[in-house]
Amino acid sequence: MNKGELVDSIADKSGISKADAGRALDATMECITSCLKKGDKVTLPGFGTFSTTKRNARTGRNPATGETIKIKAKTVAKFKPGSKLADAVN
Repeated sequence: MNKGELVDSIADKSGISKADAGRALDATMECITSCLKKGDKVTLPGFGTFSTTKRNARTGRNPATGETIKIKAKTVAKFKPGSKLADAVN
């Protein structure tokens, strides 16, 4: 499912226009992103938790040449599914 299909599904299930559903989805993603940038967690009970974690700098290997390269430290986003979502998928 792509974003357009998700917007269509939200509009159908909630009885709002596709434009309103698109704006709501964009606002939701923007809020989650801004919270993660600040280092906060976003918890949606039953669905899951979005959080960030620090990844340390490390050395890697270029698979084409075998050359050793340095990989910079960075912050990555994580998602841990909630119990209701995990049960629904299984």
